[in-house]
Amino acid sequence: MKDPIFLLKSHHIASHSKSFPKKCFGIWSSKKVTEWNKAVSDAEKLVGYPTSLMGLRCFLSDEISNVAIQMRKLVGSKHPLLQTARGLIYNDSHTLQTRGLIVLLVCKAAGQPSGSDQDIDNSQRALAEITEMIYTACLIHKGVVNMSDFDRVDEVLEGMSSGNKMATLTGDFLLANACTELARLENTQVVENISCAIGNSMEAEFTKIKNYKTDLTFDDWLDQTYLTSGSLLAHSCQSALLLVGHNESYQTAAFDLGKNLAITRQLYEDINRFTQPDTDDISPNILSTAPGVLYLGKRSLNYTQELLEDPNEQKKILKKIKDSGELQQCKDLCKQYGVKARQSLHVFEQSVPRDALFRIINATTVS
Repeated sequence: MKDPIFLLKSHHIASHSKSFPKKCFGIWSSKKVTEWNKAVSDAEKLVGYPTSLMGLRCFLSDEISNVAIQMRKLVGSKHPLLQTARGLIYNDSHTLQTRGLIVLLVCKAAGQPSGSDQDIDNSQRALAEITEMIYTACLIHKGVVNMSDFDRVDEVLEGMSSGNKMATLTGDFLLANACTELARLENTQVVENISCAIGNSMEAEFTKIKNYKTDLTFDDWLDQTYLTSGSLLAHSCQSALLLVGHNESYQTAAFDLGKNLAITRQLYEDINRFTQPDTDDISPNILSTAPGVLYLGKRSLNYTQELLEDPNEQKKILKKIKDSGELQQCKDLCKQYGVKARQSLHVFEQSVPRDALFRIINATTVS
């Protein structure tokens, strides 16, 4: 069986058509890219190996190899699964597979309550890998498209239908593996915590923001961000310390760090949707960003789905938001949540791993 990574890299993967919003695989200014990459690279050296290799044994399994072979048939169909696969393989900005890294850094910063010489327990490394598998599975599941959005053209429908099946089965396979590994940790509270995070991720697909409601507030955006990414990172950081018997104050600090870091990071990416040179390339989900939600919430505007799919209307909306005060408000909020994330670290003793976490937070915060 050929290496699935080779099979994917050996083909030019088609990019999204305008029908699909682009995934935010990493939207950073050049200065921040350098700062972020260095922070992640230094952190990977501390924990022992690049977290981009986590879950590799799942991707090298026969099941995923078969999916990779079938995925070649999707080239040219513009199915979102291809863009997701390309992002996982070619991503140079270290923004996809860093959740496991943060979990391991928290473990190393907290140390072992038993006084063991081992900085990171094997069960904690296993949990970090599980976290990456769950996030990747959810990312792949998001590539499932609504078939009713396409014209009844046999070739188009066939490509999208095949892509949906592959996205569903691949995501399910990773989730099943993650749950199996989770059970092997033999800790019911950890199983409950991570199960809650998986449930939250599923719930995130059926919220007011996902349905483009207009009576949105920043609290709705916070809830959405927590469900989408904050819950998994927060529960994983907390559970990693629970596995080795750390006290409640350490666990609470780890949970708060994960939650606030996820919010800070999403704010940063949302802000850069409006400040980067390529912001003319937008999509309907521009209104589900933090600046978009704040803009709509203050003006009670009603944009229909038809208007949101009109490129000219999208550019008008983008310009209005860029010229409004909501962008600066989001920058201030990004700084505030960055401060909260830093404050969570003060419970841990000063150490190189703790400093590495500080640098990651700084690289994720608006200057």
